[in-house]
Amino acid sequence: MEVSLSRCSWAMAFSPAMWTRDGPPKISRVRAREQLTPCTLAAMAWDFSTEPAFEEKLAWMRRLVRDEIWPLETLLEELGWEGLERAMVPLQQQVKDAGLWAAHLDPELGGQGFGQVKLGLMHEILGSSPVAPLAFGNAAPDSGNSEILALAGTPEQKDRYLHPLLAGDLKSAFSMTEPESAGSDPTLLRTTAVRDGDDWVINGHKWFSTNGSIADFLIVMAVTDPDARPHQRASMFIVDADAPGVRIVRDVATMEHPWESFGRYGNHAEILYEDVRVPAGALLGAQGAGFLIAQQRLYPGRIHHCMRWLGVAQRAFDMLCERSLYRYAHGSVLAEKETIQNWIADSAAQMQAARLMTLHAAWKMDTEGVLAARREIALIKFYGAQVLHDVVDRALQAHGALGYSTDLPLEAMYRYARAARFYDGPDEVHRASVARQVLRGYEAPADGVPSEHVPTRREAARLRFAELLETVTAND
Repeated sequence: MEVSLSRCSWAMAFSPAMWTRDGPPKISRVRAREQLTPCTLAAMAWDFSTEPAFEEKLAWMRRLVRDEIWPLETLLEELGWEGLERAMVPLQQQVKDAGLWAAHLDPELGGQGFGQVKLGLMHEILGSSPVAPLAFGNAAPDSGNSEILALAGTPEQKDRYLHPLLAGDLKSAFSMTEPESAGSDPTLLRTTAVRDGDDWVINGHKWFSTNGSIADFLIVMAVTDPDARPHQRASMFIVDADAPGVRIVRDVATMEHPWESFGRYGNHAEILYEDVRVPAGALLGAQGAGFLIAQQRLYPGRIHHCMRWLGVAQRAFDMLCERSLYRYAHGSVLAEKETIQNWIADSAAQMQAARLMTLHAAWKMDTEGVLAARREIALIKFYGAQVLHDVVDRALQAHGALGYSTDLPLEAMYRYARAARFYDGPDEVHRASVARQVLRGYEAPADGVPSEHVPTRREAARLRFAELLETVTAND
């Protein structure tokens, strides 16, 4: 089958010689595992396409989320957490019957074993609603914690925690961020775990442990080897939420959820660990491997974040376009105003760019692994966050007072969008990471003269083409 530079299947021609008078080069579509061989380095297919059967599943997901889950958003206060859980039960069964439950995990664990491209396309749909992931068994932080348990858990840990988590019988939290140390530099963690006989004793202060106040167990990051290299100091532990010494101080009110509440889904808990004693079997993975395990959780999680942000942005974009067609001001509807047209065009361009960048990062992770996709994942993390903010901001501005009110979901989207710039690492850290990786491919000129310095290049060209210049001059 021949493919060209179009739509989801991109043929990336790195050499201008690959182009002909007839247009872009034609290359054979190859499977992902074949794309990395030396013979394909000159032209590589970035194939984000999925099989028709999966496209049908995505269409089914869109209908379910829009028709069954969006209406529930308006009843969250009336339903409460227990009511929402009850409402999710029949939807979860539909998802399981459709073969889409816990799609991020391997089939032997009850999941689907999907790669990051498929998961990304799913999360784009689920991101349009804050509660949709609950129906699909991949709501954070349970989804990421289940991946950690699947990756590093012992058989006993999987039986006690992972399988009940997947069945929906347990809730979990990831407890890493601390108020006294910079979240952008996890090597500064202060929470400690000290070995005492057959046990570990944990002491520390955490906050922003999402769902910590409703969790049955917490995965806690604590320093076990303070004298080791910075990224080998911390380890992960499974701590039962009712263990002696675990004190849930409060749920922290935030810009996204500014009202005081406790024990609500999505809240961020402040937790004190005061001489919490856990058995040696509570260690998750190897001692000192906490950061390594965390990265296995965070990298795919960032792809999912970015695709969910696109789901939010698309919903805001739809409201922007709808508003432009019926709101009349100053002699015409907004759709005829150049400013609104620019907002629509800019939003569409940014969303398309972010989508393709994110799918490319997902494809690279699927085909080459996590480490090979680090740069692409860092790029989408800060770019996707900016796109989300820009699109929601334009939609809110176009709606004026209505957008600022709670009569539309835009004000909630706006508050949610602001947090995207520092969740899972602030934009500045990801930008610095990208810049360092980019600069590894460059070197300073030995003589301090820029490589594109025209006078220097002209002199070199005169020496190289001296004979030609002499001939031309003679003919004159």
